[in-house]
Amino acid sequence: MITFYPGPSKVYPVVEHFLNEAFHEGVLSINHRSQACMQITRTAIDLLHQKLHIPSDYTIYFVSSATEVWEIIAQSLTQHHSTHIYNGAFGEKWADYAERILPKVSRLTFGVEELISAVNLPKETPDVVCITHNETSNGTQVKEWPEVQKAYPEALIAVDVTSSMAGVQLNWQEADIWFASVQKCFGLPAGMAIMVCSPRALVRAEQIGDRKYYNSLLFIHDNFKKYQTHYTPNVLEIFLLSKVLPLLPDISETNARIEAQASAWYTFFDENFDTDVTTGSVRPLVNVAALRSNTVLAIEGLPEVITRLKKAFEQTGITVGNGYGAWKNTTFRIANFPAISEADILALQEQLLILLPEKALSPST
Repeated sequence: MITFYPGPSKVYPVVEHFLNEAFHEGVLSINHRSQACMQITRTAIDLLHQKLHIPSDYTIYFVSSATEVWEIIAQSLTQHHSTHIYNGAFGEKWADYAERILPKVSRLTFGVEELISAVNLPKETPDVVCITHNETSNGTQVKEWPEVQKAYPEALIAVDVTSSMAGVQLNWQEADIWFASVQKCFGLPAGMAIMVCSPRALVRAEQIGDRKYYNSLLFIHDNFKKYQTHYTPNVLEIFLLSKVLPLLPDISETNARIEAQASAWYTFFDENFDTDVTTGSVRPLVNVAALRSNTVLAIEGLPEVITRLKKAFEQTGITVGNGYGAWKNTTFRIANFPAISEADILALQEQLLILLPEKALSPST
């Protein structure tokens, strides 16, 4: 099966080998407080610093999911007020979750065809500003946020990079908290997330002093000083991470490849299909090239066309992502993650050329 589902997505083929290795070496039954397990954790953390260029003074933690990081940020790093800037369903979900915990949550929205700089920032400074780097519900990407940094120099900036980390080269100094699940650009099975914190974030955690919960950041940090986790972890996932990372190119190389593939994908749609979806064609949902995500493409069409395409893909063993949120019925999504091969891409493009009317035959040409 070929999958372009945007999470859980395709895993690296070599994962099969390391799963067998984990079984035969007893990793599946290892004591998570043992020296052997701590060494696996340390290896994975060291490799993340190296491969992704994470600064040495930024601290890395393993938690259960990106959703858990939403909770940690609200409990341990936000005293009173978080501001959420978003243009899609996952940014909205983060704000919804924070509202369950915090006394004050502000929501600032912008359009799919707008830069984040279009947002009118209020003067009141929040404790934390929350940004979604890749909004996978609509295929947009926020590449930088200097206006936010300038407006709120005292606020921590938290960035959800669930569909970016390990596929996009990040400027770590632009934010204080970064987090991602491993089932996307890391090419691993679902079941773990990575949280990265700046020294400034840890200072804020100390000031707040939250130790009420099993996943309070200070409690997590105390454990990770010993390369241990705050709960019985997904040891298999940490092991797989420690084995796959050495085989991957530097993030600069991966970033260049993903950018080139994304550009080729958008060119493919622009050159081959009519932009008028009423002809039965499809097009990228996002028109402005600078706003398009490099890792998740949202492709728009009439609901009946989207349904027909997905059924046809399934018959040939290809899975694409369903539409999400406001675009559930009018889009499908294509993951452009590092584990997806050129052969996979060519197979999907071939099916699209077979199933859709060509641009040259459309009334507009």
